Amino acid sequence: MNSATSSAGTTGEVVLLVGTLKGAFLVWSDASRREWRIDGPHFPGESVYALAVDQRGGRRRTLAATRSFHWGSVLRSSDDFGKTWTEPDSHNVKFPEGLDASLVQIWQILPGRESEPDVIYAGVEPAALFESRDIGKSWSLVQGLYDHPDRPKWQPGGGGLCLHTIVIDPSDSNRMGIAISSAGFYRTDDGGKSWRARNVGVRAQFLPDKYPEFGQCVHKVVNHPSRPERLFLQNHWGLYRSDDWGDSWTDIANGVPSDFGFSMQMHPHDPETVYIIPIESDQFRCVPEAKLRVYRTSNAGASWEPLTNGLPQKDAYETILRDALTADSFDSAGVYFGTRSGKLFGSSDNGDNWMEIAGGLPSIVCVKSAVVPAYTS
Repeated sequence: MNSATSSAGTTGEVVLLVGTLKGAFLVWSDASRREWRIDGPHFPGESVYALAVDQRGGRRRTLAATRSFHWGSVLRSSDDFGKTWTEPDSHNVKFPEGLDASLVQIWQILPGRESEPDVIYAGVEPAALFESRDIGKSWSLVQGLYDHPDRPKWQPGGGGLCLHTIVIDPSDSNRMGIAISSAGFYRTDDGGKSWRARNVGVRAQFLPDKYPEFGQCVHKVVNHPSRPERLFLQNHWGLYRSDDWGDSWTDIANGVPSDFGFSMQMHPHDPETVYIIPIESDQFRCVPEAKLRVYRTSNAGASWEPLTNGLPQKDAYETILRDALTADSFDSAGVYFGTRSGKLFGSSDNGDNWMEIAGGLPSIVCVKSAVVPAYTS
């Protein structure tokens, strides 16, 4: 999610970047967010698990990680919201020669801090972190993480051994956290030279030792730029908060129908407010009781409330993946999510009321949002 000033949050357009197993879609609306127009598919037939908008330095750059049978996984960009894209053999993320690793998929794209407008990060499978310091023209492997002594013991989750989440400290360029399935949460305090597992209190339900140093299957981690040391974590069984950048974690699964799930999203303006969409279990990966409910905490996890108005509460066998929940930065925040059955839902009032924006899209695996200056797509 791209943060925006209050003025931009009331005068711009919102664009949803929707990644599916059959291409990407750009879904547009004005600040009212009542009517939507859909542009796409881009990259038809290719899976798109990671998308981002980079508006730092006056850019209007859209980033898309695509995967095709012919090209493999590549990172493309557009400076005109999808009218043209870079060719698939450019801006490529790849492991250096001589390493016994080859890129399977790019799982996460994150534009860096405002203070470093040319930095972009990418999390990939097999689990590794890449960094670009020239707006994506070239990429380097973060060697300190790749050489970590825990790496030989990391095990893949159901989606592979993937680094799928990156969280940064906007005020400290040396501090960053990453989440790997199934290795857990790791943090660096020295700009990526060294990393330590930070999983104390997070359980690994599927292991004999329920609380190992590492090996947890973390599904998502989020933080708010105004309070970056407070982290929220959705685990493969378990819902947690840390107030010390992951040094310790506290269970906050208070009143949710299941503490299993994938997706998690911060409110853009309130560091106390987080959204999740629980899943029944690892064996039955649909929303509990076939009721499509978004859960919101407004007190940092002390309690949760279901948000249901406008969402189907019967026979809704839906699955929402880790990057398929997002929020825009309007003053009254829009919250959006996509399902594996190809439905796209949105709320323009912080989640209180919902509407179906689109149905019948290909299986949705990623939804990102940005408020941008008025643009004719």
